[in-house]
Amino acid sequence: MKTSFLSLIAVLLLGFTRALAHGGVELGPNGGRIVEFSKNETLHGEVTLADGHFHVRLLDKDLKPLGITGQSLVVTGGDRGKPEKPTVEKKGDQFVFPAPKGNSYLLAFQFKETQTSRTIIARFEYDATICSACNHPEWLCKCAAEEAPKDDKKPKDRKKPAGK
Repeated sequence: MKTSFLSLIAVLLLGFTRALAHGGVELGPNGGRIVEFSKNETLHGEVTLADGHFHVRLLDKDLKPLGITGQSLVVTGGDRGKPEKPTVEKKGDQFVFPAPKGNSYLLAFQFKETQTSRTIIARFEYDATICSACNHPEWLCKCAAEEAPKDDKKPKDRKKPAGK
């Protein structure tokens, strides 16, 4: 009896963990992944991928584009055993950096609004696997977001900045 109960708990936890890992991300106006660059949800980054380079645009609380002035971004990503820090360039109104090799890895962003401001850290798992339900890459999968009740204003995948 004890073994059956523990097996049931393990199966439920595994299913719950897989459900959290799948979909439900907040997408921006250009179809990119939204990451939080402020403590009070007033500054966001929209991450898109084109031609082997990630592009990060800054957005205000209403998801309207902002220009890049004194902000800085440092990125760490790739294989967890040997993470890379690609060179991040400012190109027009966005930050651009080459995508690490591989189809699944963690990306960590260290964002500073000014040189003297506190660093905000945002992370997400890049997963290029195609979702069978919506045919989007998992890192941009919106299946769970479409199923969420309309009164649920907070996305389930959004991470709190460091220090909270």
